Amino acid sequence: MKQHFTDERTGIRYTLQGDYYLPDLALPAEEQVEVGIWGQRHLQYIKAHRRGFYTTLLTKCELNRHLADVNKQAEDMFFRLVKQMAEREGVTEKLKADNQMEWVARMNNIRNRATEIVNHDIIYN
Repeated sequence: MKQHFTDERTGIRYTLQGDYYLPDLALPAEEQVEVGIWGQRHLQYIKAHRRGFYTTLLTKCELNRHLADVNKQAEDMFFRLVKQMAEREGVTEKLKADNQMEWVARMNNIRNRATEIVNHDIIYN
């Protein structure tokens, strides 16, 4: 038996695997994009809780683009929230110069709250 052959009607190439000929199918190359921490968190969430959506994105070769978009949205929202909360609560460079420990404590609190908001609104939604 031949190891490979191509069906003339469809143009699909087949390879002998054991007793069966299986088609040599491959997904098109997906654009490689850097995915940050937010995109990775979203990936873990959709893999665990939204399997159908994950599989659809994967088979359409849209997963990396989707994760990069989610990452950008989350990053933009996070930095905007931190800036707005810091301004509203009076956490300024003057406070940083006068009392560094107070500034660090308040900024950590703001960053944690912003992270929770981003997680709730974008990542785990």
